[in-house]
Amino acid sequence: MIALGLFFLVNFTAASSGAIFRPGEWYERLNKPGWTPPNWAFPVVWTTLFTMNAVSGWLVWRELGTVLAVPLIVYGISLAFNAGWSALFFGLRRMDLALAEVSALWLSIAAVAVLFWPISPLAALLQLPYLTWVSVATALNLRMVQLNPRAAG
Repeated sequence: MIALGLFFLVNFTAASSGAIFRPGEWYERLNKPGWTPPNWAFPVVWTTLFTMNAVSGWLVWRELGTVLAVPLIVYGISLAFNAGWSALFFGLRRMDLALAEVSALWLSIAAVAVLFWPISPLAALLQLPYLTWVSVATALNLRMVQLNPRAAG
């Protein structure tokens, strides 16, 4: 159970970038598409996704043991990409760089799901809601760059 707790700690440490780099007035003034989720949805969804991601990583670690294998390295990279998005988008206000970064995040999550599948199909399936939400986030980021060209970069 200590290992599971560590996976939660690592995931919610990555998530903390969203608490450090908050939307604020700049974000509120941006043009957003009508399908933008309400502000209250983001922390609810992200908490759920990071919980599922922690369990997913732990399931694979449990099968692999203490070996730092490629699937867990890619998993760690995906967490680093996730943490970086808030810093780019909200911290630096670089929607253009955030779009490139969230695209890399999407690819890393897809890679995690593929790499996790032979080890634990459940762990791989737990990545799918994360991948779906990041697909929405990528589309939203792209649309916001299009709607706010002066603020994009």
